[in-house]
Amino acid sequence: MSSDPNATWRVRIAFVSLFVVFAAGLYFLPDLRRLQDGMSARERRTAVQAAIDPQQIDEALRLHPQNRYLQLIAMATKTADDTDAAIDKLSTDIVPSGVARNFNLGKASRDDLEALRRDLKTAAANATTALPQYAALLEAERATIETYARAHGDRDTVGRLLASIDKRHADITALMSRLLPARTEFYRAYDNYVAVLVREFGTYKIDNGQFVFPFQLAVNRYNAAAQAMTTAAARVDELERERKNLLTSQRERWTQLVSGK
Repeated sequence: MSSDPNATWRVRIAFVSLFVVFAAGLYFLPDLRRLQDGMSARERRTAVQAAIDPQQIDEALRLHPQNRYLQLIAMATKTADDTDAAIDKLSTDIVPSGVARNFNLGKASRDDLEALRRDLKTAAANATTALPQYAALLEAERATIETYARAHGDRDTVGRLLASIDKRHADITALMSRLLPARTEFYRAYDNYVAVLVREFGTYKIDNGQFVFPFQLAVNRYNAAAQAMTTAAARVDELERERKNLLTSQRERWTQLVSGK
């Protein structure tokens, strides 16, 4: 294995924005059926585009400033964006900066390796206990949107909007309930990998970018730790692909709903 696995696994180590895939506007498209009444074809396209592309919401509101359904979509989308920003911050705070920093393990000192192990243990512990913190952000988002919606929308629209939000939250929670444990397992496997380097520090050398150990027992330990880390990383990658596939399927489903196909 390369003496600089960080180059390969850096993306897996740091938490990325897990919820960009759950674009808020996509969940609020059912309410666009109410927008379509009395609109021209151009107006419908503008409203649909506003929900699919949040950057178009301001333009849609300019064209239809009195449309309370579009106002609801705009408010819900902004609130969801604010939640996503808070989730991004939480995801960043979970991982100590030492875990994600770029350094070559083959050139690391013993103190560097031991510091990395401490940070990996912290990252694993944080990931293990993070789900309730994400849930709290989602609960706050729903409460904010529900308060506004009940004050500005009719009963049917509020019901559909909240159902859409509940679906958004269910998708996020289901993914997180698998992704957080997968990342915890990766941090632990990475910690075990670094532990081998700490144990064998001073005995190995770097040859053409590869760790070389003098004894077969050390080689066996290293290979086992490296394989476990690779397996854990593959699981995280699998869930990341599932996340991307979920986004694609959601966009296709909502586009068909709005277009009436």
